[in-house]
Amino acid sequence: MLLCIPLSAPVPDTLRTHLDAIRHRAHVPFSKTPVAAVLLLTDGTWVPGVRIESASFSLTLPALLNAYTTLVSAGRTDDLAAAVLSRPFRPEERTYLDALPLADGAQTTDRVWTVEARTADGALPQPTRRLDPTLSAERATPAQGLATARTVAARAHVPASAFPVGAVLESEDGSLVPGVNVEHPDWARILCAERNALGTAWSYGLTNPARLFLTCLKDAKGTPCGACRQLLAELTPEMTLWMDRHMNEADTALPTDLLPGSFRGDALLS
Repeated sequence: MLLCIPLSAPVPDTLRTHLDAIRHRAHVPFSKTPVAAVLLLTDGTWVPGVRIESASFSLTLPALLNAYTTLVSAGRTDDLAAAVLSRPFRPEERTYLDALPLADGAQTTDRVWTVEARTADGALPQPTRRLDPTLSAERATPAQGLATARTVAARAHVPASAFPVGAVLESEDGSLVPGVNVEHPDWARILCAERNALGTAWSYGLTNPARLFLTCLKDAKGTPCGACRQLLAELTPEMTLWMDRHMNEADTALPTDLLPGSFRGDALLS
């Protein structure tokens, strides 16, 4: 059972502060309307997510989805207590939450959504620290990066496809940001590992990644899908992508190599 907070209930000041602090990280060149989400865990840990727009509008990452898929990659979905948005929830966001494995019968009102079983009489846990999604602060060799991606892939949520994919985005300082594919009953809301890692990196202000390591555990020939190629080409056109070939030598490519002539949406910005 989930708790419906009254429409008049304000966003707690501490969470409002966090939302205000991360909204500027949203990538919204087309709408110019930044949106931020914060997920609050039972121990007070909070998880940021921001809206990431694509020139191919349907590939835009909503802030709430961005934050939740970060949580999946971190292996912490069993601890989710609440979700808070920087603006009121919309019907599609309620639908997204309602279909999550933990959210049967979920209700949302205004900007706060809570899991009643994980809150005390509807009271939210006091936010304490931000979730650190990074796996390492040390620069990885390609072999180490791919090995880490294989380990991360075990966290994929793939009840429909049983096709786990792991990605690790390396930031300029060598920190490794994980991403896994996260399936949803509505297939339009599924997120691939590559875009998951990108969304997490942008939510944490890590917007100049150096490399991305990708593995498809069941396919030694796996490459990014068209949707991932589009967002990679928009956000990280010169980043080196390492693709796991299992027992064979890894392949490398730039996003612009994988998607030549990608749609940039320049005319939409005028």
